[in-house]
Amino acid sequence: MKLEVLRISSGEDSTSGLLFDVTNKRKFLCYTLEDEYRDSYKEKVMSETRIPAGTYEVKLRTVGGMHKRYTDRFADIHKGTLHVINVPNFKYILIHCGNTDEHTAGCLLVGDSQKNNQINKDGYIGSSTKAYERIYPPIAKELEDGGCVEITYIDYDVPKNK
Repeated sequence: MKLEVLRISSGEDSTSGLLFDVTNKRKFLCYTLEDEYRDSYKEKVMSETRIPAGTYEVKLRTVGGMHKRYTDRFADIHKGTLHVINVPNFKYILIHCGNTDEHTAGCLLVGDSQKNNQINKDGYIGSSTKAYERIYPPIAKELEDGGCVEITYIDYDVPKNK
């Protein structure tokens, strides 16, 4: 399975984007929200910097606090937390629910509605739980069945020379 995050708007504290499944034909899945862009990912600020553009593998993480909370919260569907791995200078990048950049520490938040992050510096995505409950099962199933899931982050929101 191949996923794509198109980063479309950088705000003071957040990045707005779109998540697609591009395995066969491009299919819109939901809106996304991340922390803000920084010129240098090597000098990242904890909980205030999005991950670098690139392609990463997604695995199921079955340890940690988020896994425990989601096991309780999503008992019918949870198989492990969606974990974006091998991100340079970052650890524990997850795909999960949340509404503003205050709910992420470099992770990818998902939702079914989005507000302009040029107006609201923290960004905002709504109906996050509904989006998560919809996108999670097919991704988790692919991983459980032994398949590979890749996610590519593409920057449309920053100048190419950055």
